[in-house]
Amino acid sequence: MTQLETELLLLKKEVINMWNLVRSQLEKARASMVDFDKDLAREVLLKERRVNGAELKIDRDCENIFALLTPVAVDLRFVLAVLKINSNLERIGDIAEGIAKYMLSAEKAFKKELLEETHVMKMFDESIIILEDTLAAFENEDTLLARQVFKKDETLDDINQRANELIEAYLSGHPEDLDQALYILSIIRKLERVGDQSKNISEEIIFYLEAKVLKHKHSH
Repeated sequence: MTQLETELLLLKKEVINMWNLVRSQLEKARASMVDFDKDLAREVLLKERRVNGAELKIDRDCENIFALLTPVAVDLRFVLAVLKINSNLERIGDIAEGIAKYMLSAEKAFKKELLEETHVMKMFDESIIILEDTLAAFENEDTLLARQVFKKDETLDDINQRANELIEAYLSGHPEDLDQALYILSIIRKLERVGDQSKNISEEIIFYLEAKVLKHKHSH
């Protein structure tokens, strides 16, 4: 193996570790919401430093590969894609941290009925699945799977678009739950952004594997 091949393999491993870390952050944020577990929420905040540390390390490694090993063609596209994916993953980590902060501020457990009627749990589950799909697409170099993420993201968009009316409908019967409802609305807005970041990641996977720039294409 050449030094470049070795470095690219190590880089891929690092990104996969970062992905798994971010996914676990999202899963813990979800569990802390369902079980109203403030310790779990605190753990998400603590681990956020690890996410940021991983992002910086991956960035540095990409810069070193550019500077010392001058990758070309598919290798160059891979490193460019990793730089952007890394940034998207870090943002998803921030979203998980933001949700965990809501859990620490909330005064009591969220009502089951509120969680059900706003479809926030479905959104959480879809977000985690989308993140797993992008990881599988990246690991297995599977552009077909990467493309399926665009369709799945529409589910998140739909729930996000209906969020206001669902919350209003819920509040008309439970006006005393205003605070809880506002937290849920904020969480829905954040989860919608997980879909957007995952879509960006899918575009980068397709760009590196097929040398296509997808931005603006799938919107027609």
